[in-house]
Amino acid sequence: MTTDASVSGLPTEALVAPHEIDYTYTRSTGPVIGAFLGGLREKRIIGARGSDGRVLVPPSDYDPVTSDDLTELVEVGTSGVVTTWTWNSTPLEGQPLDQPFAWALVKLDGADTGLLAALDAGSADKVSTGMRVSAKFADEPSGTIKDLICFVPEGA
Repeated sequence: MTTDASVSGLPTEALVAPHEIDYTYTRSTGPVIGAFLGGLREKRIIGARGSDGRVLVPPSDYDPVTSDDLTELVEVGTSGVVTTWTWNSTPLEGQPLDQPFAWALVKLDGADTGLLAALDAGSADKVSTGMRVSAKFADEPSGTIKDLICFVPEGA
């Protein structure tokens, strides 16, 4: 028995057909994420209060305890405390900063959860858990997550 395609009468070239992958769905931001992004455009940070009283930043559409819609929006501070961090010595294209920086979880004043963001401290030896940081916003905000450029050490 032979497996040679030319002997079996099967085509010897691969069949090719054009196929285009398209993702045509667009998601609206909705009232909660829309308020968060609108707040960033105004250089403010908005969270949502959950059924257990915690203020979630970034806000979520749904309560993590009950799965109900979250509707109570809360403005929190633009400063807070680093709860954990890691140093990024070689930023990749598309990351928030083009020089070495820290990825940090920042618990903002008035929030109960951490917001993951870039922290521009200059060097790893200037970053510590518990340090106070402040938000640095875009000069010309547009209502996207990129309006929050990074955090910087307070007093810097």
